[in-house]
Amino acid sequence: MQNKITAFADEFGNNSFNFETQGSHFIVATVICKNDNLDKLRDGIDQIRKVHNFQTGEIKSSGVGPNHSRRKRILSDIAKLDISVYAVIVDKRKLFGKGFGYKKSFYKYINNLLYKELFRTFPSLELFVDEHGGNEFMREFKRYVEKQHPPTLFFGYEFNIQNSKQSYFIQLADFIAGTLSYIFDETKKSEFSQEFEELLKPITIDFNFFPREFTYSELAESNIDESFDPQIAEVSYLRIQNFLDSHTGTDQQKTDQLNFLKLLLFFQRTSPKNRYITTKEIFRHLNQSRQDKLKPEYFRTKVVGALRDNGILIASGRDGYKIPTCTKDLNNFVKHGKRIILPMLNRIKEARETIKLATGNDLDLLNNDEFRELRDLLGN
Repeated sequence: MQNKITAFADEFGNNSFNFETQGSHFIVATVICKNDNLDKLRDGIDQIRKVHNFQTGEIKSSGVGPNHSRRKRILSDIAKLDISVYAVIVDKRKLFGKGFGYKKSFYKYINNLLYKELFRTFPSLELFVDEHGGNEFMREFKRYVEKQHPPTLFFGYEFNIQNSKQSYFIQLADFIAGTLSYIFDETKKSEFSQEFEELLKPITIDFNFFPREFTYSELAESNIDESFDPQIAEVSYLRIQNFLDSHTGTDQQKTDQLNFLKLLLFFQRTSPKNRYITTKEIFRHLNQSRQDKLKPEYFRTKVVGALRDNGILIASGRDGYKIPTCTKDLNNFVKHGKRIILPMLNRIKEARETIKLATGNDLDLLNNDEFRELRDLLGN
């Protein structure tokens, strides 16, 4: 029988892109423990509190701050606990597009990423996060998980919030998240960073770094959607990658096309359950690198349409755009085109027949070489 596990998570960082003063990274640390060992873990954390003079206060990373010698001593004892540490580490400097400067976009990206990584790594666990003070991200993440997986569908997965003042476990997650910031964040790195990382190694499961180079293998391995079709996904990815490798941003239109494809790849890495990217969300990112705002008609014809003319597979529908990874994506694209194309063809057919009838067949609106394809589509 599989051991039930409980996880406690806390984060370091914010959505600011002022890297010199607000930090270069956003980090979510998760402390994982078997349920049978929770009482023992509580006793161990309590002992650390006493030995390292935390007294009645919280074990908080900010309370230790840049006292690196004290942090090393505390980490030495934490590494003896029967726990595992898993962390998602986001380098904000590498996030594509200034649209991530918007808190909503930034949190949505991190929510997608953290949810997808936790779900595929730990398909069944009870997760606790801090609700204290300004911990807005974790509250948003809780709402996100509840929306993605109602309890009746997400069997075995429970999500709870606790006040860190009342939970030694959350305090431990806080301390580890803060320590990771002293290892990876450019505003906190020091000559002690490597020592901190070595001290954490005995209890570290994995550090997942993002963004990272996107490959088809990464696309396939990170998938958690049961509808995923490797043949469709691979041909879609390879066509995009070939376009990116063989074109440069020689003008604004080409730049928009390249940035749009990079954005599709970027969000595909984090999107759970076959998510589409809304046009509003796409525009928010692409407009950051343009002097003039994108116009919807230009985007549909000169960006999306032109890419499709070059053989790029882009799924679209009322929910937005995405890289096709299953048959349903391609069906949605065909259905979307059908809703547009058939009514237009019928209107042309009606207009053509009306004029032919009125002129006794003397005038055929499509009797021109440039309309040869339309005549073929209409059957005569």
